[in-house]
Amino acid sequence: MEKKIEIYNKKVSYFLKKSNRAKRMRIAVYHDGKVIVVVPKYLQYNLIKRFLVHKSKWINSKLSFYTNLSKRKQIKSIQINNTNKNKALLMVKNRLKFFKLKYKFEYNQVSIKNQKTIWGSCSSRNNLSFNFKILLLKPNLRDYIIVHELCHLRIRNHSRKFWILVETILPDYRKIKEQLSEYNLNLF
Repeated sequence: MEKKIEIYNKKVSYFLKKSNRAKRMRIAVYHDGKVIVVVPKYLQYNLIKRFLVHKSKWINSKLSFYTNLSKRKQIKSIQINNTNKNKALLMVKNRLKFFKLKYKFEYNQVSIKNQKTIWGSCSSRNNLSFNFKILLLKPNLRDYIIVHELCHLRIRNHSRKFWILVETILPDYRKIKEQLSEYNLNLF
């Protein structure tokens, strides 16, 4: 159901989805300005509203980010086909081999997918998955994504320990992470 909330003197529409499967509240802001809030089915509206007010600065920053997309970098679109998926898989496997030799990471399967919102993921079964559009990025950005997922093999969250591990491999990861944020995956 569509609702409105005031954020910084602007009425912002959002879609509220109550879910039996949700364990906590979650907000997603998309490039078209759509804001979706997913909450556990039993949650009272006053708690949801308080959560949205608490997150209003973040919501506003994401909406501003998408409003200013014309200033952001966009990458030429690439067609997903077996050739590009195979190129991406070969590149990722070569970089994984490099980092595995150096840091002794152990993983199971590696796959290339056409994900809409993420660059990569690490499953609980130590399977690594990467977006085929990683092929279009500069080598340092590719390495950051690969190292990020490899570090999740050891630390499953984004705690301080996780970022320390990333930093031991990529000392300038903060700068690279900032560069990567300039690329909008939805616009590829």
